[in-house]
Amino acid sequence: MFENLNEKLERAFKVLKGQGQITEINVAETTKEIRKALLDADVNFKTAKDFTDRVKAKALGQNVLTSVSPGQLLTKITHDELAQLMGGQSMGINLGGNPTVVLMSGLQGSGKTTFSGKLAGYLRKKGKKPLLVACDVYRPAAIDQLETLGKQLDVVVFSDRENKDPVSIAKKGVEYAKTHGFTAVIIDTAGRLAIDAQMMDEIARVKKAIAPQETLFVVDAMTGQDAVNTAKAFNERLDIDGVVLTKLDGDARGGAALSIRSVVDKPIKFIGTGEKMEALDEFHPDRMAGRILGMGDVVSLVEKAQEQFDEEQARRIQKKLAKDQFGFDDFLDQIQQVKKMGSMKDLLGMLPGAGKALKDLDIPDDAFKHIEAIIKSMTPEERRSPSIINGSRRQRIASGSGRDVPEVNKLMKQFEETRKMMKMMGDKTKMQNMMRQMQQAQGMRR
Repeated sequence: MFENLNEKLERAFKVLKGQGQITEINVAETTKEIRKALLDADVNFKTAKDFTDRVKAKALGQNVLTSVSPGQLLTKITHDELAQLMGGQSMGINLGGNPTVVLMSGLQGSGKTTFSGKLAGYLRKKGKKPLLVACDVYRPAAIDQLETLGKQLDVVVFSDRENKDPVSIAKKGVEYAKTHGFTAVIIDTAGRLAIDAQMMDEIARVKKAIAPQETLFVVDAMTGQDAVNTAKAFNERLDIDGVVLTKLDGDARGGAALSIRSVVDKPIKFIGTGEKMEALDEFHPDRMAGRILGMGDVVSLVEKAQEQFDEEQARRIQKKLAKDQFGFDDFLDQIQQVKKMGSMKDLLGMLPGAGKALKDLDIPDDAFKHIEAIIKSMTPEERRSPSIINGSRRQRIASGSGRDVPEVNKLMKQFEETRKMMKMMGDKTKMQNMMRQMQQAQGMRR
């Protein structure tokens, strides 16, 4: 989402490239370019001006260390100010109350219902037993959509199709949760195509009736500055607790993420990065600032990996590696775990400097489908014992998967390299020796 902003900020920092010191002239020129980049990203004008004024003041108030270039220093200042602009610290969801009640608000099409499902999955990971409550009595198939998500997540959905009063349904849903042992309630409310008095009055009455611990405003990041204005209107009426930005995987310019905190003075709590139920991240201002500046977000990447990491499975695989029994079924399991982490382009984009390299690359979400097809064309015996796969077997596997023999050969080579690497990672002595050799080689290069 921030590719264009990242490129323009990089161009702004090039003003300082090769210069030995920070001066009022080169800082003024750089901050002017930064402000233009922010305005192009649909950031609120006052927000952009205040931001660059702060960056300029901080830059002129510091001396450049001999080991740090002016460009690096200004990048660091800009990173810190971007993080501060978006809230400074991560603000988690309030899990108090018995049960915890979360009220969803927002316009129609913002992704409230989908986010409600994602939030149910998130709360379950936090040890909660969630209940989804369908209070959208206007949109055709809104209840059906929530029930479909409930089945997909194995989460109970409370609905009352004969009742057309959202306030009554919400109260009944909370009571149902209390009497049936649910520890979290997510109230999915109706939206409109635009803000109107009837919608605002209705959701205000729902909030008063159920006294939620959290009132979240869900907004489509693709709507840019309009998202900020809508959030402001909802906050004035509802006094929301936080904002959820959806569709951050789209082509939005990023203005909403950068402006919303300073204009509304309410934290962004979650971001949606895709249609899958796992595509939900807690919002961390410092990490997002790193992504915007092309520094990556390795911490979030590691957290995503840890979420899918199965210790028991890891021990089982390590035993198989030690006995040379690691086969293609195990390899396929590893692929499934990676797929659960999110889209490949998003994951690779979290690596420092990768965003620019990936800009024009089309990495489909089904990037593994050809590998899966090849593995599934093998016999159970071949998957267990890859060493038996000779030339004629490779020809049969290629025909069965609709791929060619060189592609099967390539997968066989990748599999063997992966197996060797995993075995080495499990052998601490070998890993230490390899690290020592790398350090020695680095020293020789210096």
